[in-house]
Amino acid sequence: MIRLLTTLLLPILIATACKPANQPEQKPVVPDVAVKLIWDKDYSAFPSLEKFGNAYFVSFREGETHIFDSQGEASGKARILRSEDGETWTSVALLAKEGFDLRDPHLSVTPDGRLMVLMGGSIYRDKKLTGKIPHVSFSKDGKTFSDPEPVVYEDNPSATTEWFWRLTWHGDTGYTVSYGSGKLLLLETKDGLHYRKITTLAIDGSPNETTVRFLPDGRMLLLARREGSDQSGCWGVSKPPYTDWNFKLTGFRIGGPDFLVLDGDTVLAGGRAYLEKANRTRIWKGDLDGKFEVCYTLPSGGDCSYPGLLRVGEELWVVYYSSHELKTPEGGKRAGIYFARIPLSRLLN
Repeated sequence: MIRLLTTLLLPILIATACKPANQPEQKPVVPDVAVKLIWDKDYSAFPSLEKFGNAYFVSFREGETHIFDSQGEASGKARILRSEDGETWTSVALLAKEGFDLRDPHLSVTPDGRLMVLMGGSIYRDKKLTGKIPHVSFSKDGKTFSDPEPVVYEDNPSATTEWFWRLTWHGDTGYTVSYGSGKLLLLETKDGLHYRKITTLAIDGSPNETTVRFLPDGRMLLLARREGSDQSGCWGVSKPPYTDWNFKLTGFRIGGPDFLVLDGDTVLAGGRAYLEKANRTRIWKGDLDGKFEVCYTLPSGGDCSYPGLLRVGEELWVVYYSSHELKTPEGGKRAGIYFARIPLSRLLN
């Protein structure tokens, strides 16, 4: 199930020198990065990556297809993998909830030391999306996880249209962005289960998937996907209490964004790049002013990307999904989970 992809085995691996973010792909150069296919059961997608204790964890949606199975049902489950070294990965949990399609399971570590899974909970009837209720699961040891339970949104307890994206903790408070209601709402939580609204984010162009991170001085950063207008991603910066924001467009389209801030003001972002001939999973290098340039393109294509990023020593660890090489028994495409370790020197120099 685990395959090592090197330049000898996979010449389509593309490593590009930093260049303007909207510049087209160029010819591959010899990379020094190994990429592994760590899970290829069914249609696996939308992963997340987190360190918890002395181990690393990957979560993702596992289902028969991107949405519906052969019976016309949407019943995605959240698979959790564990590794002590990033080389060998073992499944430790498969979370499911009757009547819900659990999607985009994102990992975080709560202030009281639990591993948390925040999942979108989609409800389908006759292949029509009728509601969305986020769910959470917790683990104290990374081995046993609680049954998924719906979040409590205090500003609208009966809401069934919410989709809480990736959760980021800062101090004793967790922050996430909901986009299910048609607007971006910045929310906070103290326990991962109960949420309240901080503000509505004034971003136009049909914004949706959004990741937030923090600087040591408490400023919050965000990177949002936009599907309307020019489809450019949106970069935002705000000081506490996070009600007054400065936004700017990145100049390139991005799907399923994640990012982290290195020492100083260097930002590494990952997501789906929408290119003329195919989608790809890309890494961008940027700064706090929202200026980005492409630094790396990973082996990927078709339905792909939604990376999770983690800095481990002097490497960037990336988990993502792709359908560029896997086939169903009938010859159709399916997606698997890939894991890459990229030297920071390759991205920053």
